[in-house]
Formats: sequence, structure tokens, C-alpha cells
Amino acid sequence: MSTENEDNEGTAAGAVQPPVPSAPPVPADAPRETPGSTPGPAPAPEYPQPQDAQSSAPADGTTATTPMAPVPATPPPHTPHTPPAPQSAAEANWPPPPAVPAYAQHGAGGSGPVWGAPPPPSSPEQPRRRGAGGLVAAVAVAALVAGGLGGALGFWAADRNGSSGSTTVAASSTPQDLKRDPGTVAGVAAKALPSVVTIDAQGGDGEGGTGTGFVYDKEGHILTNNHVVASAADSGQLTATFSNGRKYDAEVVGRAQGYDVAVLKLKNPPAGLAPLSLGDSDKVAVGDSTIAIGAPFGLSNTVTTGIISAKNRPVASGDGSGGSNSYMSALQTDASINPGNSGGPLLDARGAVIGINSAIQSTGSSIGQAQSGSIGLGFAIPVNQATNVAQQLIKTGQPVYPVIGATVTMNEKTGGAVISDRGAGGTEAVSKGGPADRAGLRAGDVITKFNDTVVDSGPTLIGEIWTHQPGDRVTLTYTRDGKSSTAEVVLGERKGDS
Repeated sequence: MSTENEDNEGTAAGAVQPPVPSAPPVPADAPRETPGSTPGPAPAPEYPQPQDAQSSAPADGTTATTPMAPVPATPPPHTPHTPPAPQSAAEANWPPPPAVPAYAQHGAGGSGPVWGAPPPPSSPEQPRRRGAGGLVAAVAVAALVAGGLGGALGFWAADRNGSSGSTTVAASSTPQDLKRDPGTVAGVAAKALPSVVTIDAQGGDGEGGTGTGFVYDKEGHILTNNHVVASAADSGQLTATFSNGRKYDAEVVGRAQGYDVAVLKLKNPPAGLAPLSLGDSDKVAVGDSTIAIGAPFGLSNTVTTGIISAKNRPVASGDGSGGSNSYMSALQTDASINPGNSGGPLLDARGAVIGINSAIQSTGSSIGQAQSGSIGLGFAIPVNQATNVAQQLIKTGQPVYPVIGATVTMNEKTGGAVISDRGAGGTEAVSKGGPADRAGLRAGDVITKFNDTVVDSGPTLIGEIWTHQPGDRVTLTYTRDGKSSTAEVVLGERKGDS
């Protein structure tokens, strides 16, 4: 280690000592004595010019220098006096030896300094400053001793760790030994990941892709998006890979294009499947924490986090194969969702599924799946709706849709859902005897509200209808010839996607 006192270290010949106090100096030409010599006659006293050092006799017989205090060139005016008998500086005993401070003794009655090298056995006393100078010197010595002690302890610690010259510090425990609380993201992810699968869909024509799904029940049903499996639904191969790397063949149980929901079943499901718990998407609030798990761009078991950014967001997305669009009143999240996340679970802070990740908004593209990255606008099918669809598919193999029995335009900026003049294939826009007909709706009416939800387009109306079940009673607000009216409608049903 280094200290500010480094420049004071060296050999005895090169050491610089503190200046002597302003006391009568020993004459510069005082005779030097050797052991056994007899003092000679003293010359007339002279006042020397200021010097940097004064001669003294070190132990090895060489000449060393010791600083002297500057003195005036001429003697100060005072009464003449006769100089004392000549004597050596050692015999003169000037200046007197400094007192040892109390804190530098061994204990209360020690007889020697606590630190520092012992004084030379017979060297002359060196001049030193009085008052604060002694304290400064003691503090400097203390600093040096403390530094040396610290260095010694550091060396001892390094030596204890081995003789290689390097020191390593180990953590008290490894990450896998740390316990994650169930409510943390790490805790939720650790529990959910074993129940999430990466789906590989390869069609008979060579087309295919990667998506995500999750365990729906202990029988081996997997819930995912329709557009994830659409390319391999009729002919092709489907596999599901768990987070532990085990891969299982799967087959399509049923799929709903309009809802963008599909159910697979593992052909040889492993024992001990743990279905993810299902939450209540109707009770989700904007600002709630979200955790998305999936395989974005094929990177399986990826976990991202965010919040619920909005609810009841109207979304229309394709099935990835040019088929019919799907419509949803989606949960919007800013959790990072990318192609490959589709079909994966959107979890709440407890780890319960609140949605199925289905679509993203990308810069320069319409809402739906695109091969660009996330910009923080992801959309998930509410789990309450997805669960209803899954139960239908497992039970009958085909979806059931609630309907109002009227065809509406798909324009997005019409100020509402406009009932078309004609239906598909030239049929009537309002089905005779259907729910809309019985409620008195006609072609050209503009539906502006579905219960309390504002309707701004046809896709918004369809998404809201499909959050309900056939037989539910709803209130529609519509305008006709500039006049607003309401109608009570009991939703009908349509089976299948054809």
C-alpha cells in the first residue's frame, strides 16, 4: 500500500530530519570527539550562515547530515558574554531529549514506545519540534503502522486462500438454492413453464410454423390458437415439446376459425400433467400485471412481463393461411409478444391464465400476425371466452357462435355497425325470423351500442357478440333516419365455421 509518508523512507544517509527549534545552536566548528579523545581548546564563537544540515557521527563512522535551524548573519544586540567551556554536542545535551507522550507507552506504566523501530543504541539525540510537531509525528507513525497492519492482514488472507497469488470470493449460495416467493415473476414462471408447450405444425405441403400452447386438463388437451395449427389441421404433423425437452405427437380435436381457438390432444400424454389454473378475465383491471410465456421466433420458454393496457379492444386477425378472419374483444397488453407467442398463456400476477396471446400490432401493418417485432401492442383472447369455446370443441368437435341474424359491413370508420343491404351470396341481410328481425331491425340501421359498450364498426360488434352465449339477452342501440332507438335481442346460434 502507499501512504503520503513514502518520501520519508530511505537510508540513514538520505533521511531528512525536521528542523531544530530556535534555541542556541552548537557552534558549527565544535570539535568532534571520538571515543577516548580529550576535548581541545574552543575557538572563538561564530554564528554560521543558514545550513541545510549539521554534521553528526552515525554508527558506521560515515558522515551524515542533520538539519540546523537558520540563525541571523550577525549576533543580536545584547551584553557581551564569555562562551562556555568547549564541549561536544553530545556532552552539551542540547536540546534536551523529548518527552515520550503518554499514549506511546506500553500500557499505563510502560517504559518504551509501542510502535516503530527501537532507537539506535548510542546515537546522539536528534532535534525535534515541540508542541504540535510531536503529535503530527505520532499520527504519521500511527498511519504507517495502520497501513502496514492492513497490508499484513491482506497478505495473510490471500495466503490463506492459496499460494496461486489470486483471491476469489464465493457467494454464500448459488441461484438455484435461492427460494423465489410464489408471487414473484420468477416464482410464477417456475410453476407455469412445465405446463407450457412449444407447438411445431408442419403441413403436408411443406408449410408450417411454430407457436405455443398450454395444458388445459389432465387428459392431455392443449389449448392454443387456430392459426397456429391451421396449416397442419387437415394433413400434416403436430408435435408439442415441453420445457424439459420431451416431445409428444398431437392431433387436432377441434378448432374455431372465428374465435381463433383450437384444442389439441397429446397422443400419448405423460403422467402427472399439471393444467394451468384459469382466472376470470371479466375481473381483470387496466394496470394489472401480466406475464406472457411462449416461443417468440422459435425461442421456446420465453417469459416477458407487462400490464393490462386496455380491455374490450376490438381486434380482427387472420388465421395465417388466407382463411376467414377471427374477431375478438381482446385484452391489450404491453408484455412483449412476437410471432411464436401465439397460443401461449397470458397470466396474471398469481399465475392464473387470463387470456390466450393471439395478435400483435406492428408498425406499418394492420392488426394481426406479422413477422416484425413487438412494439408493445399485444392482444389476447379473454380466457372466459376461450374456455367456453374449448369446452364446445372437446364435447362436439365444432364451435357454436352466438348471432343476431344480420349481416353488417366490415368498414372500420362508419361510426357504428351498419346492417348491409344484402347478405352473403345475395341472401337477405336480416334473416327472416332471426333475432334481429324479431327485434325490428332493418337493412341500413346503424348499431352504435351493444349493452353499454360503444360500437364503432362491424368488427367491434362481432367481437362483443362473441363474448356471450346463445340465448343471452342483450340491448342494442341503433340509429335510423337520424333517430336513436333501442331493441332487446335474444342471441341465436350458429354451429360450425361454414
